[in-house]
Amino acid sequence: MSVMRMLGRAPASSILQCRTQIFSSLNQRPYVLFPSHHSSQIPSPPAAKPAADPLQHDYPVDRRIGGFTVLRSQSIPELALTAVHLEHSATGAQHLHLARADRNNVFAVAFRTPPRDSTGVAHILEHTVLCGSRRFPVRDPFFNMLNRSLSTFMNALTSSDWTMYPFSTLNRKDFQNLLSVYMDAAFFPNLRNVDFRQEGIRLEPADLTDPASALAFKGVVFNEMKGVFSNAENVYARRIHNYLLPSGTYGVESGGDPLDIPSLTWEQLRSFHKAYYHPSNARFYSYGDMPLEGHLDFLETTVLKHFHKEPIDSQVKPEPRWTQPREFTIAGPVNPLAPADKQVTVSVSYLWPEVLNALDNFCMGVVAKLLVSGPKAPFYAALLQSGLGSDYSPGTGLDNSIREGVFSVGLKNVAEQDTQQIVSTIRATIDHVVKTGFDAERVEAIIHEVELYLRHQTTSFGLHTLFGLMSSWNHDADPIQHLQVNQIVDQFRQAMSNDPEFLQKKVKEYLLDNAHNVTLVMKPDTAYEEQLKEKESQLLAEKTAGIDAATRQRLLEEARELEEEQNKKPDVSVLPTLKISDIESSLPRVNIKEINYENTPIMCVSAPTNGVTYFRSLISTEALHEELRPYVPLFCQIATKMGAGEMDYRQLSQAIELKTGGLAVSEHASHLFSSTDKYEQGVLLGSFCLDRNIGAMFGLWKDIFNRIRLQDLQQFAVLLKQMSADMIASLADSGHSYAMSYSASQLRPAARLREEWSGLQQINFLRPLAEAGDLRPTLDKMRLIAKHLLTNGRMRCSLNTTPATMKGALDELGEFLSAVEDNYELQHVVSDPGFQKRSGQRTHLTFPFAVHYASRCFPVPAFVHADYAALRVLGRLLSAKFLHKEIREKGGAYGGGARLAQDGLFNFYSYRDPKSLETFEAFERSVEWAMNGSFGTQDVDEAKLSVFQEVDKPVSPGDEGRRQFIYAVDDDLYQRHREQLLAVTKEQLVEVTGKYLADGEKAVSTLLGAADAEAAGRGWTVVAGGEEGAEKM
Repeated sequence: MSVMRMLGRAPASSILQCRTQIFSSLNQRPYVLFPSHHSSQIPSPPAAKPAADPLQHDYPVDRRIGGFTVLRSQSIPELALTAVHLEHSATGAQHLHLARADRNNVFAVAFRTPPRDSTGVAHILEHTVLCGSRRFPVRDPFFNMLNRSLSTFMNALTSSDWTMYPFSTLNRKDFQNLLSVYMDAAFFPNLRNVDFRQEGIRLEPADLTDPASALAFKGVVFNEMKGVFSNAENVYARRIHNYLLPSGTYGVESGGDPLDIPSLTWEQLRSFHKAYYHPSNARFYSYGDMPLEGHLDFLETTVLKHFHKEPIDSQVKPEPRWTQPREFTIAGPVNPLAPADKQVTVSVSYLWPEVLNALDNFCMGVVAKLLVSGPKAPFYAALLQSGLGSDYSPGTGLDNSIREGVFSVGLKNVAEQDTQQIVSTIRATIDHVVKTGFDAERVEAIIHEVELYLRHQTTSFGLHTLFGLMSSWNHDADPIQHLQVNQIVDQFRQAMSNDPEFLQKKVKEYLLDNAHNVTLVMKPDTAYEEQLKEKESQLLAEKTAGIDAATRQRLLEEARELEEEQNKKPDVSVLPTLKISDIESSLPRVNIKEINYENTPIMCVSAPTNGVTYFRSLISTEALHEELRPYVPLFCQIATKMGAGEMDYRQLSQAIELKTGGLAVSEHASHLFSSTDKYEQGVLLGSFCLDRNIGAMFGLWKDIFNRIRLQDLQQFAVLLKQMSADMIASLADSGHSYAMSYSASQLRPAARLREEWSGLQQINFLRPLAEAGDLRPTLDKMRLIAKHLLTNGRMRCSLNTTPATMKGALDELGEFLSAVEDNYELQHVVSDPGFQKRSGQRTHLTFPFAVHYASRCFPVPAFVHADYAALRVLGRLLSAKFLHKEIREKGGAYGGGARLAQDGLFNFYSYRDPKSLETFEAFERSVEWAMNGSFGTQDVDEAKLSVFQEVDKPVSPGDEGRRQFIYAVDDDLYQRHREQLLAVTKEQLVEVTGKYLADGEKAVSTLLGAADAEAAGRGWTVVAGGEEGAEKM
């Protein structure tokens, strides 16, 4: 649980931005209630079954439906939906409904919640709201509902100026259950002081038996934000907003600064809810094939009838514009994995226009993409190829997640003496663009992305449409305007036609003539973490100075009260729930036909792909020389970015954008579901395109296979440094993944290869390569890999397209296969007879983080084993019924739990954890708890429901058959697994716990994070994370 503001692409402010990412920002995403711990893309429209006539529901303007009045309705044929915007007459609440033939129905309520300080009040309130309400007085209804639902999404999010409570589900009964809990929580929460202390901040004695023991700050949000601020990239991205928009809400930290959070009081939290969580400040959203009338009736009868219209002072005012640029220098944490003399980050950030107008928003996105995205972008050549830094600075691109757009560009990992040169280069590049403009073909590539977006289908369109609309709708823009994709593109084309210098003038307006900009330099400070600790100690001393015995006794009693609450078994009978009988007995079968083209296996998947064709291929790396194996991820990174055929890397990039949705190459290592010893290793290719471009797509692949260009050292250096820098930057926010990978690598051969390719071992492998002065030897390795894989590899392929397109797509694929060499003797499935498990190993990998990431990994059977299903249910049971309470509620970690990996590994983990070795004791206690059968049949059923959220999650047409292609699990085998899951009993869970998890010496444990002085004395091997020893397997 807890919350995390993730560095990445900010939520887009129009539906266009959701798929095309032409408005890409590396800035802030909202804090979320609990982490999902997997990477994701913002998807686009879902499965292509023909939508119902969007005009079948007649919603004329001024029609009254219940207590609502229609403000506007609009058919949007390019998205196959009807949009209806309404207002509640008595309260002023807004409601946007998108009627679409999609079973994955979505609902959300959002409030405009601009914080006035950095105490994290909006963030902590988002947590506390979900800790019990009037109708559902359960201490933790949200997390209990996670196990009583088949939701496809449940969370809560706090952004810079809004808070949202969204969910989605395929099950209509489930929809009503979640709607009841979410609306009662948002509008009628209990907001108990004890929950505020757990979720937000408290002073607590270290020893609950001694009121005189040392006091300390504790709280889930407090601890989580300490982890956020120990990441240099997080610090930097946040400061861009703070310094560029200092006068209002964006000048403070909405998630909470750890040095300000202790100032927040329970009374202030309650006042914030009263001020902003009101229908007059609310925006309701519904999407899917459920009728609007039912949603409105529910809202009227359960929520809105209890309120009247109130004046809510929540408006965020535009930032007063400056007449002169500003400069700031800040300190940040040292990165132990980056070169010591190149740890400075520098950028120039500009305040752009408001995001309220859809065409303005689109224009800003186009300009931002043209400036920074891809090798033909002016800043790519001017900055990335200068050799002065490793990658763009955090925040580069357009962030339109707030009222006014923010565009940033700069470099990270630069030498201090080069900062002024970088700033001068940024200014000069802007001046050059204003004079010369952009290549017309690049603009067409962006329009192609939009067209492809309209056809490319994913399963979460409704949810991510909401995320895309929120930043503009939150500031009273017309949400329907931002959905009218074709109209926006037509207006843009007309503007370009009317004025050939339209985009150059926009660059002049946004950048050259814009005095409202900040140059921000962040320098590493070796004392950064110590200074934060000292400031926290000083704050603690101030807060505790003069505390008398009576106050200490009260704090002790409050701590005991919280502990008692945490230890109570909640009465969840008041919460609605699905039953096991609500799970579908079977899933629709995928239409698969397997054929061979000469000796190449091809899986043909006929699906309603809506005019888009999807291609995958896996090339075996079995015969690749051992010396070259660590270089495979780097080869994947550069394979489609160096040029091919007659095209240099710039021309190839543009051709890819004009004809496809991208050509992806990634490393692949996975055990077969039938074995924990045999596995498949290779390189996975993937691409998709409009049906009219199938030939062009395979033509691009053919050029890459037959005539890849691996000569340009400058471009190679850019790609290598980017890859190394990105992996290093990911460590602080994904430490749990790296810890689990390190543990798993000691137990399974495929996991060892994954660690070599994507774990800490790969980070340490890339660092010296990226810092080397002469890259020619490394580029030679790329040529050798290309020779082995592209002209001597064993391939197997898959195609997803419509039945009408399949023959033509197969013809184009066959032409491609005829033009490339294929070694039919190689095997996809391999084994490693020399692999030896290292059970019992305990390693503490130290990094200068304020929190820890823990992992304990046990070897268990493969997917086809009779015990696999029980172990999968056990993971959810342990997470929900034991580890959530022990690791998150009591321990204060961001998250933690247990889960079964696909390759026969059972993982315990914690995320952003203030505890260290104590967490492993919690893992051990959870095993004892399960072995003792300290749970009931209802707990087992809830664990099954939670498992089936993943098992039965919707699959887009482009991904149908992927499970069989990647993991060799066909529909029959998967259905057998579903039936085994449904049949799991309490007795089986007790049995498999004792059978596989009772012996701790079979496990491998990894602790990643701040050094724990006791670890070495307790039998742990302590290794500095960036040292050579960390990569030795």
